[in-house]
Amino acid sequence: MRSTRLAALLGAVLTLVTAQFTGEASARADSDGIRGQLERIPGMTVVAVGEKQGHPHYALTYAQPVDHRRPQRGSFTQRLTLWHKATDRPTVLHTGGYTLASGTAQVTQVLDANQVSVEHRYFGPSRPAGAAGDDWSELTVWQEASDEHRVTQALRVIERGRWLGTGASKGGMTAAYHERYYPGDLDAVVAFVAPNDADNADDSAYDRFFATVGTAECRRALDAVQREMLVRRERLLPMFEADARENGDTFEETLGTTDRAYEFAVLDQVWNFWQGGSAEDCPDVPDARTAADDELYGWSKKHGLHVYKDENLGTNGSGPYYRQAATQLGWADLAFGHLRGVRRHPGLYRPDSVLPAAMRGAYDNGPMADVDRWVRTSGRRMMFVYGENDPWSAEQFTPSRHDSYRYVAPGTNHTAQLTDLPADQEAAAVATIRRWADVTHR
Repeated sequence: MRSTRLAALLGAVLTLVTAQFTGEASARADSDGIRGQLERIPGMTVVAVGEKQGHPHYALTYAQPVDHRRPQRGSFTQRLTLWHKATDRPTVLHTGGYTLASGTAQVTQVLDANQVSVEHRYFGPSRPAGAAGDDWSELTVWQEASDEHRVTQALRVIERGRWLGTGASKGGMTAAYHERYYPGDLDAVVAFVAPNDADNADDSAYDRFFATVGTAECRRALDAVQREMLVRRERLLPMFEADARENGDTFEETLGTTDRAYEFAVLDQVWNFWQGGSAEDCPDVPDARTAADDELYGWSKKHGLHVYKDENLGTNGSGPYYRQAATQLGWADLAFGHLRGVRRHPGLYRPDSVLPAAMRGAYDNGPMADVDRWVRTSGRRMMFVYGENDPWSAEQFTPSRHDSYRYVAPGTNHTAQLTDLPADQEAAAVATIRRWADVTHR
């Protein structure tokens, strides 16, 4: 859940590609003739060519089957980019798991590699037209892995070095799914803060996380604020409703009422505090016993009270993510023991609550359980990096013994990177990535 905030949190990683491509740069950028090779790939279209740090950067589209098992059902256009440096360098396949990412992946920086960035199917304009675009049954982890399989196979004729998959959060999950279904495509995978909800019925790992993260004093203060937000509902809800009117927020198509939207936002509050904040923010948590209404509500708006509204939850917003969470990826159904007696809407804290009716679906735990088993037993050359204070890192992938590794960055949240690791662990992780990419001689 929480994909709208993830997009904001990851910033440059998950922003849409903008009009950075100029005609003046095209001829200079394509001096090695890569554009012609791209245009000869069936289904590939070169939209524009620009420059990024002195190397050509191609905006592309690629025709993909809506259903890879039955390609006769039609196709859609998937957006991607290629940042090309040299055909013999490694290539990093990067996905944010949402819309087209324009940032540079850390693995790309480590290897000075080429980078292919892919937009996830059904996000942004990478969605079938017409009725097929409203059929969410093909928004599955296997179908997206098959999209990336075709991209990898098509571009390997140009980029002939080693290929590594990477991504953060949902992007890291997507890289792991690609590796599970098409283990011959990539030479290695480096996934950052990738949740692994192998058993959606068991969320005890999340409850253990919230019972141990930070200090006991900070946990008590956060829980007290969260409870007080619901205790004072009759006084604070009008503030929430006034903000909604001012911002033009509506809830009728998804959560239904402002009361449900307010409660959902409060339920999410402590999660958001740790996802994007740190223990350094703990001294600023107000005293729930004495804080005035304005202080309590104002602090909460700045520290986790995210508003889930119709405008951001439909087909053109984060709705596709919640559809995936509701049907395959799973979600955290927290115990909220400290909120007994002040909740009004049992069963509210689940992805279907924030989806329009037409996008809801039945959950199937099979794919996540399968991927989890495969990574544990058969995955090769896979690396997972997590943040110690990140709620999303509570349920982790367990790498196999086949040249695979897991690191936890101390004190970090959902932005954990290699550079957040202790120096010796960072050096070991970088050395492994370089070995996998066959660049140790450079």
